Amino acid sequence: MSNATTSDAGRESLYWKKIVVVLCLGWAVIWIYRTVLTPIFPEIQATIGAHSNAEMGLIASFYFFAYTGMQIPAGILVDKFGKKVVLIPGFCLFIIATLLIGNATNLTMIYAGSLLAGLGCGSYYGSAYSLSSENIPLERRGLATAIINSGSALGMAIGLIASSLLVKSMGMDWQIMLFIITGLLVLMTLVFFLVIKGGSYSASLVANPAASTVPEVEDTQEPSGLFSLRMISAYVMYFATCYGYYMIVTWLPSFLQQERGFEGVAIGFSSALVAFASVPGALFFSRMSDRFRAKKVQLIIFLEICAAVMLVCTVISPDSTTLLVSLVLYGLLGKLAVDPIMISFVADNAPKKGYGTSFGVFNFFGMSSSVIAPFLTGVISDSTGSKVMGFYISAAILLVGTLVFFTVNVLMKQKSPPQTAAQA
Repeated sequence: MSNATTSDAGRESLYWKKIVVVLCLGWAVIWIYRTVLTPIFPEIQATIGAHSNAEMGLIASFYFFAYTGMQIPAGILVDKFGKKVVLIPGFCLFIIATLLIGNATNLTMIYAGSLLAGLGCGSYYGSAYSLSSENIPLERRGLATAIINSGSALGMAIGLIASSLLVKSMGMDWQIMLFIITGLLVLMTLVFFLVIKGGSYSASLVANPAASTVPEVEDTQEPSGLFSLRMISAYVMYFATCYGYYMIVTWLPSFLQQERGFEGVAIGFSSALVAFASVPGALFFSRMSDRFRAKKVQLIIFLEICAAVMLVCTVISPDSTTLLVSLVLYGLLGKLAVDPIMISFVADNAPKKGYGTSFGVFNFFGMSSSVIAPFLTGVISDSTGSKVMGFYISAAILLVGTLVFFTVNVLMKQKSPPQTAAQA
């Protein structure tokens, strides 16, 4: 019996590690798609005709509109039918979308493909983080989530550099980039089918009880409701965090080219600095949040304030060197660094029998900003001739979100009556 128990524990330990690797690769492929088009807007317009910044910004907004709209329905479906049943059809739809964009002859076809891609990708977030939260042991959750999220940075870097290098510098047709992504998506769908186990939430907990066991010393508060003040503050914080990040993802290459004089592959490499710097930042700060769980809220607040400052420094930098340092620090301290800590915060406070729905609602509020930011920044650019105001607005929104999060989780907590020993 002892040998059988040890063998089962070993298999489950291997399974959650496989999950970390697979989900990391899944994010990488998604982010290659998300970033591959932005550096090559001029090349796309050479094929489909000239369009305004606002119209080109709508490519990202259509994607994120569909992606955001899918978060809550997908989360509910994940809780009801399981991760695998939702994830694989979503990626099949994603494959169709990339084929449509790759064959597009006008902007309307690209809009339609972006909508389909958003719907397909919308299956991923709730599936991925309910899967990780149910299977990864609590003491490893922050670091493991950071590794999963590093796929976003990897994909962002690959997308920005590949499109700048292959299309801008080497003259490859931009459509070929979409067909390459299609192949990667087919491969990832096969990996999901082979690696991810079927089954429901309760089955996952039976298989890996370590993931659902909360150490008494580390977690002394009961989970919150889906719309408790604590959870609402997380939604507001994530909206603000995502707003600045998706403004950067969509418009930074254009800002560097049009307003700072960057050319060719330098645009992709400079934009990718955010992604490169985010990996060590995410790993370091998530490890800190695992070691000092009681300081998780303070760590989130610190990182968000630093990110807001770096957004402002990016546009007020007097020279290219200072600008690049600001981008590196934004990557080190910004969204991708704070994401695993926020996800861990939600996992600690969300209702434990509805992780898919909880993460769907959380990501819905965060990704709502990604619908607004690309289009609004494009409108600002068209009306003012500069994207600088877009950076200032992003920093202001981030500071307001941080203030709300601070008020709910620090000030209001200090005013609440202390728990007795029995309550704790």
